[in-house]
Amino acid sequence: MILANLQLPGSKLHLPNPRVSLRNMAASTGAADAAAADAKGPVSSSMDSPTIQYSMVLEHLVGEKRPIKELNPAALGGLPVPPKSDEQKMIERGMESCAFKSVLACVGGFVLGGAFGVFTAGIDTNVGFDPKDPLRTPTAREVLKDMGQRGMSYAKNFAIVGAMFSCTECIIESHRGKSDWKNAVYSGCVTGGAIGFRAGLKAGVLGCGGFAAFSAAIEYYLR
Repeated sequence: MILANLQLPGSKLHLPNPRVSLRNMAASTGAADAAAADAKGPVSSSMDSPTIQYSMVLEHLVGEKRPIKELNPAALGGLPVPPKSDEQKMIERGMESCAFKSVLACVGGFVLGGAFGVFTAGIDTNVGFDPKDPLRTPTAREVLKDMGQRGMSYAKNFAIVGAMFSCTECIIESHRGKSDWKNAVYSGCVTGGAIGFRAGLKAGVLGCGGFAAFSAAIEYYLR
């Protein structure tokens, strides 16, 4: 107390009161703590808020609130595709039908069979020869006639096999709802069995197994 009220002669210097200084320091410390607490409060709340915001962002990106966008080729950098008309849709349905596939396979088999028949007749040395007179040299008309008959025979057989195989495969695929190698195997068995049954039960079983194995080999090679 004496030091607190001490005044030097000829000067106006007063020493501070220790109690007052301690009170001021306590007040300043409390204010600093309060400011620190206020500063920590928003930080903690800001640390909790990103979790909520992140979940909301996920809901809008990959959740139920995600907006459905129409894939426009023009917006993706591709060429714009005009919408299909009813006639185009009808044509596509017709081309995907089993009847169209069977007709297409029949025509393809006819052309392929005819070409194969003409080719085999061209390399056959007995084309045009008459079995009753083997020493006679056949004429060009007879050779061409024989080649045409053989080509037509091969064309018909290939057309029938192609139509049967394509039709049965399309029906089996539509029934199973799958597009795999089993469809071709089942179709080959049905086609080979139907063709072989004309010569008997044993021939039908052998035809079924042979066509099924051939179809499986072709599918394995293509896939």
